[in-house]
Amino acid sequence: MGHVHIIRDFASPQEGHSRTVRIYTPDAYDFAPDHRFPVLYMHDGQNVFAHSESAIYDTWRANDTMEYLVAEGRTEPWLIVAVDSTYNRLAEYSPWDEPRSHVHAQGDAYVRFITDTLKPYVDSVYRTRTGAEWTAVMGSSLGGLMSLYLGWRHPELFGRIGGLSPSVMWGWDRFFSEWSRHTRHWSRIYLDAGLHETVDPVGYVMRYGEATRDFYHHLKGLGYGDHELALVLEPGGHHDEKAWQRRLPLAMNWLLG
Repeated sequence: MGHVHIIRDFASPQEGHSRTVRIYTPDAYDFAPDHRFPVLYMHDGQNVFAHSESAIYDTWRANDTMEYLVAEGRTEPWLIVAVDSTYNRLAEYSPWDEPRSHVHAQGDAYVRFITDTLKPYVDSVYRTRTGAEWTAVMGSSLGGLMSLYLGWRHPELFGRIGGLSPSVMWGWDRFFSEWSRHTRHWSRIYLDAGLHETVDPVGYVMRYGEATRDFYHHLKGLGYGDHELALVLEPGGHHDEKAWQRRLPLAMNWLLG
């Protein structure tokens, strides 16, 4: 069934505090000591795994999904590195300010933590494949935005990007223009949302289905082909862990297979 190793108080010098990091290793990691494994990085780590020390509400059950896909022969085993969010999640997952939500961006410090501290640690301690083709990043909502931002900022490190209900409208749709400056590298990008998914957290409506669809067509207009880019719009999908858990097998199958 694989193992989830929990590291508490993992120092993030870029952010000036510590985080909890959860690392899933599949059974094959113990049984194939000469083999190196691809790695999937995920945000909101407390919501990622089916585990006794995960969040008390619904989680994504990413370890169960990985084991199912491996058993079905749809993908090889991947390590999953899940980073817990904190009370300051909105700022830490913001690449730029969002005046409508009164959020001042701290996302660049989080990016530097991932690229300069966490990933080097994982690659030094675990048997990983370090190339971008074998390194994925995935998240939901602002975690989906940060996954896209990591891939945009560091295509040399992250070649597979998963955005489930990504907040691409954050900061007055700024990511649309930013991505137009993207330097093309090998990449695979998965996007999804509820078809009519909306959230109204701070007095203005965030239309996730509409924005995700528009961002997909924006990337298509920049030349991304069907082999690089996927979009799933789920009728009745909401902005919650149950919806992301439900769509995770589709996301992992397309992104990692």
